[in-house]
Amino acid sequence: MAKGKQLGEFSQKFTSLTLTPGPAGSIVTQGNCEGTATGFGTVLATGTFVGGKSGTFSYCATAHLDNGEELSGTGSGTYESTGKHHWRTQGLVHISDGRTVVSEGEIDLAARSWTGKIFENH
Repeated sequence: MAKGKQLGEFSQKFTSLTLTPGPAGSIVTQGNCEGTATGFGTVLATGTFVGGKSGTFSYCATAHLDNGEELSGTGSGTYESTGKHHWRTQGLVHISDGRTVVSEGEIDLAARSWTGKIFENH
């Protein structure tokens, strides 16, 4: 996935986590989060992670823009452990207005936070 110019940043806080058995003995971690993203206002989202120290994830969100409009976004990507209680994420998000953006983030499992940057998709 080729990224272009940085469009902004995001900051999410996980409000709940659900863990269930996954395929081939893996664990599925589903996290509901809320926060903000540059140009998207308040964002409510669910990330679903399949694997262990690395794997794949899917993402589903609604953005509540400052002007009162709403956008939705769905996407997928990969994650990998970068140290104690930290995961690096990289994915594509398809936005309901027709754009697709690249997201790169860091999840701090102990702090239950997901922060990162948003880029143009090339």
